[in-house]
Amino acid sequence: MQWGKVFYIFFTLMSLTTSAAFLYENSTVALFIAGSVNIVSTILKIGVRNILSAELLAGSLVADLHLIPAFFALQFYGNDKIAVGLVIGAVIANLYTIFVSMIESAKEKADF
Repeated sequence: MQWGKVFYIFFTLMSLTTSAAFLYENSTVALFIAGSVNIVSTILKIGVRNILSAELLAGSLVADLHLIPAFFALQFYGNDKIAVGLVIGAVIANLYTIFVSMIESAKEKADF
């Protein structure tokens, strides 16, 4: 088992689920947790050396660049609509990352 892959998939799924939790309960704390987990996920993907590693990192960076402004929009401007819209974008980016991870896993299994 590749523990590095386990950790970055874990944090990708945690980022997706914490972002979805914010969509259920719009709170600054939930959004901060989602952004923090996604940043950890991004950092873990920097060291990945797989076939689709650039795509994985790009998807995670897109989610970061949605969650960080969403936090500022909610915390400092109190704008729920912009925050929710940006978090939906982050959820889509995380779904893309999970989809790419599944493709990569299938590709690795086919190579054996």
